[in-house]
Amino acid sequence: MTRSIIAVTLSAAALSVTLGQGCRSAGVGDPCVPDAEYDPTFSGFSIKEVNVESKSFQCQTRLCLVNHFRGRVSCAKGQGRDGLGLDGKPCTVPGTETPIVGATVDGKPESASSDPKKLKCVQSQCSKRVPDKAVYCSCRCANVNGKTDDGANYCTCPDGFACEQLVSSTGRGNEGLTGGYCIKTGTKYDANDDPCGDPVAGGLTTCPD
Repeated sequence: MTRSIIAVTLSAAALSVTLGQGCRSAGVGDPCVPDAEYDPTFSGFSIKEVNVESKSFQCQTRLCLVNHFRGRVSCAKGQGRDGLGLDGKPCTVPGTETPIVGATVDGKPESASSDPKKLKCVQSQCSKRVPDKAVYCSCRCANVNGKTDDGANYCTCPDGFACEQLVSSTGRGNEGLTGGYCIKTGTKYDANDDPCGDPVAGGLTTCPD
């Protein structure tokens, strides 16, 4: 099956397609693991991005939201450029023992040639934006104008959630995914208020710049 993912940075937007992994259904606010994490070359998400996986079979809503989250859901503490965490173990593809190797070019680590400092590095999660606060099943609750009267399908956010404008443009013509999404109350991202906090307990600080 094929999944669509929208990645929106602070300065640009990109649309990518990944292969899906079938799992149980879940409602708004229930956990989900983004399909990108089933790719061993994927080093993790950036806290500056919003990612919308619009065909997630892990969710009843078919939408897995990654709202300004750093690293990988499946590897809270991250790993160093040698591919090992502080506990001496690597991050792995969910449900397998396949290690995360970082981006590759012609079968070789991309960072080995472009940035030898990073290699297989995976950043640890941010204590202020752990998966429970930033990665879960959601739904589109308004268009980019904050309206719901254009004939498209929208949801009503349940108790404990608020409709927040997250995607202003996909940059690839798929404007049906722009607009507002249900996020947990009190978890709105503020880039000016130490949005990450400390790394999760026992996690690496950051990958090298």
